[in-house]
Amino acid sequence: MKNTLLILTIFLSTLSFSQVSINEGIYFAREYSKDVSLYRAKSFVMSKIIGTEEKVTKFEIDPLVAAKSGELTTLVYKCEEKKLSGLVLAFYGDRWNESGISYQAYAFKNLPINNALEVLSKLEKIIEDESKFLSQDYDNNNMFFKYDDLTFLIYKIGGGGGSKIRVFWNGFNSDWETTALKRTKRRFEENIK
Repeated sequence: MKNTLLILTIFLSTLSFSQVSINEGIYFAREYSKDVSLYRAKSFVMSKIIGTEEKVTKFEIDPLVAAKSGELTTLVYKCEEKKLSGLVLAFYGDRWNESGISYQAYAFKNLPINNALEVLSKLEKIIEDESKFLSQDYDNNNMFFKYDDLTFLIYKIGGGGGSKIRVFWNGFNSDWETTALKRTKRRFEENIK
């Protein structure tokens, strides 16, 4: 009994005082990825897209859709004074450090307005045009294409399910449902008007 209590105490104290928390961000990233993405993406848009300077600069950013998987969230941004707008893809995924400790990694991909409209329309059109191919043998028929440094794999699971999209970028492999794609496209177009 004393040995069990001692081992449990050592284990709990190790978790409490470790430098990298094993679960930090994982729950929140999946449950509240729109909120977490909005918080983190503000810094990305401000520093990497718009650029920081001494004068006051105004911009808008709005989370659009979070994939059910929690691995991909889309956000729209606008900075009228710099004439910048576009779509940010927020990627989330598990990573492991040299010690084998798991942590939640995230990164952002900027798609300026024309690129965003192009890739969203292309995805929607391919899925619509190739639905027969995807439905013929849903377990085996797949399609993919590359756009810039993003690769999109399109496939179906099960007989009645809709198409699925996997987005590969910078070491991330994120699931994205077609319903999330359609909502992203619709909300993005509404926001950039």
